[in-house]
Amino acid sequence: MEENRAEALRNELFMKNEHASKKITAEETAAADNFCEGYKDFLDAAKTEREAVKVTIELAKANGFIEFKADRKYAAGEKVYLNNRGKSVILAVIGSRDLEDGVKIAAAHIDSPRLDLKPNPLYEEADTALFKTHYYGGIKKYQWTAIPLSLHGVVIKKKGETVEINVGEDENDPCFVISDLLPHLASNQMKSTMSEGIKGEGLNVLVGSRPFDNTDAAQNVKLNVLSILFEKYGIMEEDFLSAELEIVPAFKARDIGFDRSLIGAYGHDDRVCAYPALMAALDTDTPEYTVLSVLTDKEETGSDGNTGLNSSYLKFFIYALADCQGAKGYKVLSNSKCLSADVNAAYDTNFPEVFEKNNTAFVNRGVVITKYTGARGKSGTSDASAEFMAEIRELLDRKNVCWQTGELGKVDEGGGGTVAKYVASLNMDVVDIGVAVISMHAPYETVSKIDVYMTYRACYEFFND
Repeated sequence: MEENRAEALRNELFMKNEHASKKITAEETAAADNFCEGYKDFLDAAKTEREAVKVTIELAKANGFIEFKADRKYAAGEKVYLNNRGKSVILAVIGSRDLEDGVKIAAAHIDSPRLDLKPNPLYEEADTALFKTHYYGGIKKYQWTAIPLSLHGVVIKKKGETVEINVGEDENDPCFVISDLLPHLASNQMKSTMSEGIKGEGLNVLVGSRPFDNTDAAQNVKLNVLSILFEKYGIMEEDFLSAELEIVPAFKARDIGFDRSLIGAYGHDDRVCAYPALMAALDTDTPEYTVLSVLTDKEETGSDGNTGLNSSYLKFFIYALADCQGAKGYKVLSNSKCLSADVNAAYDTNFPEVFEKNNTAFVNRGVVITKYTGARGKSGTSDASAEFMAEIRELLDRKNVCWQTGELGKVDEGGGGTVAKYVASLNMDVVDIGVAVISMHAPYETVSKIDVYMTYRACYEFFND
């Protein structure tokens, strides 16, 4: 009898943190797999923030969104978008409720760690042409050597003409590579720490090796590369000064595992949350509260700059929307709520020593709620209130969304940040939710299909509750 009572109490009182397959049906698993087919297409088409904005706007227009204009009032159910400089975008679906009651926001970032070309990148050395790079965001530099790379971005010519470049993704394209030292000669390198084995100034991308002609003129290989670029794109060396060109892995998104339960790709952080936030807005018709999906730039470098959420573009958009509806912007902000959709670290069986298992996220256990981020003593976090945590818990349970909680590793191991603190600075309630990622910030990251789908469900139910 006592054993039966103890078991009953365990079932009632213990928190169940278990594989999602114990909670969902086969139909829901199939729905997750189907949802992720669109996600994989999005990943392959949107490897940079500019490409993500372009794809997002195309999808938005196809689903009835129109460009936001600040000189008209919008009716419930109308759908608008704001393109901020081609590198961040806001989608809004107007709700039936008074705007001063607040809006509901899902905010994710669409930039990912990468290598940016330096302003004067092209040089020749030992009969090879190379690009100098400056890494963007937190990377392990050694992971970027000896893998196929592609080149994405824009070049703005002196008179304002925009040239888009995307080389290395099509199977008929050439790709690029950063060399690494052969093990036969790497005894000193291999004695270095992992952070010192490859230097930032050593991340030079091989882009050519044939001279323009057979003369002995200086920099003939560089000339040949410039000749090819001029013939194909009409750009000259000086045009690199007004360019935003990014080196990213040339990998395609692919299923991982015999059971195809996982997805391997570049850029899960944070497009794995951006795509669910996007799709939640596209699938919302006439919500009670006005809803916003904010896909933002610059999170990986601190959210600074006029396309990051440490700027005022989100606040200004809400003020403009409030003006259209005859509402006071500060009241809208103060009554608003936000899901800061960003990833967390998944427990990695190869490196268990950095995780505290009671407070760690696992793949296939659903969307991760992260009450606070930051480093060590919670530096740089907004720390969601207990009241808002309870509200989100109740919503997800009521809507049968699989969820878990997690911190980014042990307290003194490091940490990280999200856009939550910038949203919180607008006097909103905000909490981080997102997908647990294996090998975060690597050129090839891994996530669970079920977790991706549950993140979409979380955003959608938040919007439509």
